[in-house]
Amino acid sequence: MVNTVKPLAEQLRPIKIDEYIGQEHLTGENGVLRKIILSGNIPSMILWGPPGTGKTTLAYIIALASDSIFFTLSAVSSGVNEVRNIINQAKKSNKKVILFIDEIHRFSKSQQDSLLNAVEKGIITLIGATTENPSFEVISPLLSRCQVYVLKPLSYENLCEIINRAIHYIKKIYNLNIEIIEYEAIMRISGGDARKLLNVIELLMNVENPKDIIKITNKKVLDVVQENIALYDKLGEMHYDIISAFIKSIRGSDPNAAVYWLARMVEAGEKPEFIARRMVILASEDIGNANPNALLLATSCFQAVHFVGYPECEIILSQTAIYLACSPKSNASYMAINNAHSLIKNTGDLPVPLHLRNAPTTLMKNLGYGNEYKYAHNYQNNFIEEEFLPSNIAGQILYNPQNNQKENEIRNRLKHLWGNKYKY
Repeated sequence: MVNTVKPLAEQLRPIKIDEYIGQEHLTGENGVLRKIILSGNIPSMILWGPPGTGKTTLAYIIALASDSIFFTLSAVSSGVNEVRNIINQAKKSNKKVILFIDEIHRFSKSQQDSLLNAVEKGIITLIGATTENPSFEVISPLLSRCQVYVLKPLSYENLCEIINRAIHYIKKIYNLNIEIIEYEAIMRISGGDARKLLNVIELLMNVENPKDIIKITNKKVLDVVQENIALYDKLGEMHYDIISAFIKSIRGSDPNAAVYWLARMVEAGEKPEFIARRMVILASEDIGNANPNALLLATSCFQAVHFVGYPECEIILSQTAIYLACSPKSNASYMAINNAHSLIKNTGDLPVPLHLRNAPTTLMKNLGYGNEYKYAHNYQNNFIEEEFLPSNIAGQILYNPQNNQKENEIRNRLKHLWGNKYKY
């Protein structure tokens, strides 16, 4: 058994930008963070991305490269007093002070307010890490004082590189031989999270006979992880698995499973706004026009949990989850906007047809802007057939109503209006 002072993930944490794996758009040769580090002019920033993508590591690298005094706080266990103590120390320091706050989205408004003056005056340089959209979770005055950098899930190639680095390190430091026979299970369990990936490897190190070659197979990974699954909840990684199960249960029209996973989140102290916001997204993505009231209820739920809070707001969450799970499903709106993005990538920025253009000046009118535009309300049933797409893509269908009562009504109306143009 391998007894380590620090977790393997901590031992392998890079300390230089050239050792960092992933986030090439930020840390590559022309990446903005690499340029910032090389310049030494470090702004306050928010690093937003999934767990295990290198937010904490980037903060350490930035602090080391800039020769700064580095303080770190976790928003889960720290408050205003800890922030003020660090600010007071920074005021007395002759060196640049970087304050790293992990899970900054868990700071309350008053806790975030306590940072404002020090960040604005440059007393501290703030680096916040969050897995949640900072537009929702970080107060506007603080957000306006920070640059926001988005970290992406690690790619398969990134994870392979991390595995190879870990194997080399383990062989050198612990004299253990590890051979990867199958990658699928370890990659699936990691979910793009480098820390979770290294935790699995460390578990395998600790259950195997050090004298043998440790062969990592799909079966061995699943057996070890299932036996030690509780280890993965210490830093909240299961939070993402459970919200995934919750959303998929609603999408799959299973109200029983949806309420079960909801209760798991409530008992774990998950923020009700986080749960409600996910249901707002689902109401549009997975239900859409099959039941337009779903989005209205989900939005009302999001507003209501702000007013009510725990414990009573769990009833509102439960009502909404059950309603969404029992609603007819359609992802037609979600597919429509994706189809539109794909079309734009393939066809480029096509010009707006002249008759649809605005004509605020005489010159524009003389050039034909707005000519021959037919105002729908001047015609019977407030409709007149007209071309609203660029000529290159005329007749292109992006929205396909699906087979449910509401969208069948929509399909029939569109077919009546447009005839063979869109072939509904």
